[in-house]
Amino acid sequence: MQNYLIKNIQVVNEGSIKTADVLLKNGRIEKISSSITASANDYKEIKGEGRFLLPGCIDDQVHFREPGLTHKATIYTESKAAVAGGVTSFMEMPNTVPNALHRSCWKINTSLQHKHRWPIILSLWAPAMIMLMKC
Repeated sequence: MQNYLIKNIQVVNEGSIKTADVLLKNGRIEKISSSITASANDYKEIKGEGRFLLPGCIDDQVHFREPGLTHKATIYTESKAAVAGGVTSFMEMPNTVPNALHRSCWKINTSLQHKHRWPIILSLWAPAMIMLMKC
């Protein structure tokens, strides 16, 4: 996995905006500091001037239609679109055939997430979780 050093980017976090360098290692933020120096052999440098780094968003109401309605959308296609838009987590509302209010359907969705190695966090809408707990 490529490592990156983003120089002089506007970091938006916890109610403030500050210019900083951001070091990304193995797909994760390793360090945020006013100035980071790293070997050019270890990191690809990205110029961040005039750009903003924002926290990921949580989409708390998605309808991904899997299983049963994959002619409309799949978890794979919709989660890829979500990641492209800055979403890092989503909460699926069961709108599937069969209805995903049973543990077996939830297990299918989580196994699909692991199979495709989606870079997004999958969770289930709270009332649906309550229904699953009763199954």
